[in-house]
Amino acid sequence: MSDDREILDTIEAFLKRDVVQHVHALEQSDTWPEAIVGQMRELGLFGAMIAPEYGGLGLPCATYAAIVERIARVWMSLTGIFNSHLIMAAAVQRHGTEAQKREFLPRFASGEIRGGLALTEPDCGTDLQAIRTTARREGEHYVVNGTKTWISNGIHGSCFALLVKTDPHAEPRHRGMSLLLAEKGPGFTVSRKLHKLGYKGIDSAELVFQDYRVPVDRLIGGVEGMGLKHALSGLELGRINVASRGVGVAQAALDEAVRYAQIRKTFGKPIAQHQAIALKLADMATRTEAARLLTRRAAEMYDSGARCDMEAGMAKLFATEAALENATEAMRVHGGYGYSTEFPVERLYRDAPLLVIGEGTNELQRLIIARQLVERNPA
Repeated sequence: MSDDREILDTIEAFLKRDVVQHVHALEQSDTWPEAIVGQMRELGLFGAMIAPEYGGLGLPCATYAAIVERIARVWMSLTGIFNSHLIMAAAVQRHGTEAQKREFLPRFASGEIRGGLALTEPDCGTDLQAIRTTARREGEHYVVNGTKTWISNGIHGSCFALLVKTDPHAEPRHRGMSLLLAEKGPGFTVSRKLHKLGYKGIDSAELVFQDYRVPVDRLIGGVEGMGLKHALSGLELGRINVASRGVGVAQAALDEAVRYAQIRKTFGKPIAQHQAIALKLADMATRTEAARLLTRRAAEMYDSGARCDMEAGMAKLFATEAALENATEAMRVHGGYGYSTEFPVERLYRDAPLLVIGEGTNELQRLIIARQLVERNPA
């Protein structure tokens, strides 16, 4: 516990020293925060959950979730830069061959290689089994053709866990899916940067693969047909990350609303003393704390090694809806000032909607939760 406190204190100092004063300008200009990323690399964030034997910090998921929450309270975009990267690392650490672990994990942990997860395609988001990107084996290489979109770190990253169809005719479809470690090179191009309502600073890109060649030894785990399973296990961590971001955004919105409600006066008293505003603040605080507890529970289950797709789904669902609702209520508490770009509330209002979509829509989370309820409680 004392180690956790020391880590969180270090993150707090980093945010105050190197981040807070730059957020507004970087977010408004949609500029990739190169200097801040360098500081994140020095702090070891790109190796946060990679085992110490491979050069990482080996943090438990519960500590990692607390770090993500704290950073998201200041600028949510930063959490995406290392989240997608750590999902890729988790796929290698959990499912990779020993040779793959030795070659890639130390370089992932140091930040020498940074990247993410390349799953989504232009005609395929939630239904990953419908992907069209193919990898045809030719000797000691796979030849990849297809397009991925909305890929975090797509421009500034250099390596991606790439979901492909190694057998497009397999039934069921997931048996024909594999996950490759794809480093940028000939045939792998970034076609464009995708512009977004919020979530500025982090690059989201479209990636195009045209006769791109990947060595066979880059097949994660060394066995074809396991790609969807490997990707979904990584998404457990991703959903806990997004839930933690939701807690951070919900807390930031609450903090801004509580502060402003004590400064702004109407009818001779601070608006916090008006019942209409007081009820909003109470609901915002309760939602935030409930979201935090659900997220902590999911992180603890992840640490235990137990299956936690239902718990991660519950945390992601509730925390991101809390973020969206709190951001909206904070804007209403601020009135006209909440609509101004001079205040952070409008940034929270633009960032929050991404959370209910990313790492699987909240509609999908509800289906996962319901399916698991039935499986775990047979009649």
